[in-house]
Amino acid sequence: MELNEEKLNELLGKVVTEMGAAANGPLVMLGDKLGLYKRLAQSGPMNSTELADETNTAERYVREWLSAQAASGYVTYDAESKSFSMTPEQAAVFGNPDSPVFMTGAFYAITSVYHDAPKMETAFQTGEGVAWGDHSTCLFCGTEKFFSPSYEANLISQWIPSLEGVEAKLKSGAKVADIGCGHAASTMIMAKAYPNSTFIGYDYHEKSIEYARLKAKEEGVTNASFEVSTAKTFPGENYDLIAFFDCLHDMGDPVGACAHVKQALKTDGTCMIVEPFAKDSLEENLNPVGRAFYAFSTTLCTPCSLNQEVGLALGAQAGEKRLREVAISGGFTHFRKATETPFNLILEARA
Repeated sequence: MELNEEKLNELLGKVVTEMGAAANGPLVMLGDKLGLYKRLAQSGPMNSTELADETNTAERYVREWLSAQAASGYVTYDAESKSFSMTPEQAAVFGNPDSPVFMTGAFYAITSVYHDAPKMETAFQTGEGVAWGDHSTCLFCGTEKFFSPSYEANLISQWIPSLEGVEAKLKSGAKVADIGCGHAASTMIMAKAYPNSTFIGYDYHEKSIEYARLKAKEEGVTNASFEVSTAKTFPGENYDLIAFFDCLHDMGDPVGACAHVKQALKTDGTCMIVEPFAKDSLEENLNPVGRAFYAFSTTLCTPCSLNQEVGLALGAQAGEKRLREVAISGGFTHFRKATETPFNLILEARA
């Protein structure tokens, strides 16, 4: 077939852009780890020598790093003064860990995907899954680092208040389980905000639970504890609130998990399901957010589910309709979307 030169050039331009983004991923991590973004955001405009001096790094590397960041649009370059700076928007995304749109954590997780490419090649050929704990360790810190800013910004101020009657229970004293808690960013945020309530984080990944225990001890959080358990076997009953934060779709048997949660809740208890934002059809998700989540879903979420019993493999773009079916199949009779953000759906399920 004859090539359409205009369309070919358009595609090549897109691919070159993608090459630049992929090659800059490790540089984003370096900028975060070495404090380059943070210092530039706080002290700019600066040249490469000044930034290197203030971060105890080598000027020649910093000069090249700054050039790559400026070409990416991640920092701003002024040709007249030959200095670099960050706009408030650039600082919010790369230079301020307390920003609700701080995005560097995603690049740590992406790095793990490259490390684990051989495992995914085998998975594609065999149809077998890849356990969450079998991925590169940078995945676990990256996941925490990526999700934490959004949880910090929204969980206490918007998400919990959007649930029927839950905030009042947490303030007075409630029993809460955080299922699939990972490094426990969500558990810790809730425990600090509601000191009268008791929180238990469960995860089947032992090393994540070890990390969560250490973090709670270091931060002096005494109303949260952590145990190794799956979503279908975690102990206890009469919970006021049980939550899934960006993990229900990763589970092999999310219907079974919901059924166990329903049994463990009080009769007036609530299940909060936080999931990646998605519409109900593929064509509605063909956008930048859907693209990122489908990519992570291919290499992380789907293989994680396929590695477990049932292996329903919902994927990270399941959407509200499919998640409703899962919750109702698990025994819940009331299900609604409580609220949403550009990156998350917050769903409420009740008996």
